[in-house]
Amino acid sequence: MEKRTIDPWKWGEQTNSAQAVEVKNVEGTLYCSGQVAIDENGVPSNADMRSQLIQTIQNLEQLINESGYECKNIVRLNVYTTSTQEFFTTCMNVYVPFLQKYGIKQVTTLLGVKELFATLTVELEVTVVK
Repeated sequence: MEKRTIDPWKWGEQTNSAQAVEVKNVEGTLYCSGQVAIDENGVPSNADMRSQLIQTIQNLEQLINESGYECKNIVRLNVYTTSTQEFFTTCMNVYVPFLQKYGIKQVTTLLGVKELFATLTVELEVTVVK
């Protein structure tokens, strides 16, 4: 698999993402449903957004690994949150290190939504290649 990121604007270097990702010679593509802070018994978290993001990332890592893919090959990561302001003020010190841990340079969309399932406040949806 060959991956190339495209970011024609200087400001893009500071977004922890890329404006476009080109992928060639792909062996497989994994489209993941939105992952949230739900435990192994199917119980949604009622913790704060930061804690939910930590659990959501753990669930995402488990799903990707058990599917035979690697987090470093995430090419699209969409974030859905009930508060973009809260996400930026309380979650960036969890979100950015996750991206850096795997050297992820992905295309991304951050969407503020009215609500998510039950008491959930953040959801991550990814596409991974190999």
